[in-house]
Amino acid sequence: MNPLELDRDPAWLSREELDAAREKLPILYVDAVPVRVDDRGEVTALGVLLRLDGEGLVCRELVSGRVLHHERVRDALLRHIEKDLGPVALPRIPASPQPFTVAEYFPTPGVTPFHDPRQHAVSLAFVVPVAGDCAPQNDALDLTWLTPAQALDPGVQAEMDRGHGVLLRQALAHLGHSV
Repeated sequence: MNPLELDRDPAWLSREELDAAREKLPILYVDAVPVRVDDRGEVTALGVLLRLDGEGLVCRELVSGRVLHHERVRDALLRHIEKDLGPVALPRIPASPQPFTVAEYFPTPGVTPFHDPRQHAVSLAFVVPVAGDCAPQNDALDLTWLTPAQALDPGVQAEMDRGHGVLLRQALAHLGHSV
């Protein structure tokens, strides 16, 4: 869906409506950890985006975004992966995806490891194998592929924004890696 279609879509909230909803309701999101796998199905690399945060500082994040009204979770994952990694990322999402965790983002820092100053959000987090060519899109400045060991490096973890470092560690634990 391009931006012009979103403006005409009755399921899409105006900026004012979204701001009002964010003040009163938790908003549903998806987080995705894109991974590369070898022929045996072992994860060889995890994709992390480089972005500017709300204050203009460079940080690392995962693929993330809102689930729209009347949108299936699987479709939201596909839309956000394409938005951030490009149209030929070739994600392999099962017909009925299962999250590895649920993350609760609060506008108040410290309630959970996850923080979003705009809203209370609940996010379903998924590990998503991608087989195609990935390139940063839209507001993503770069895409870095990290080995599992590199993803756990304290320096990389310190660069992760909004609790995404915690999600990255949880994804690795879900995949059987020592964290």
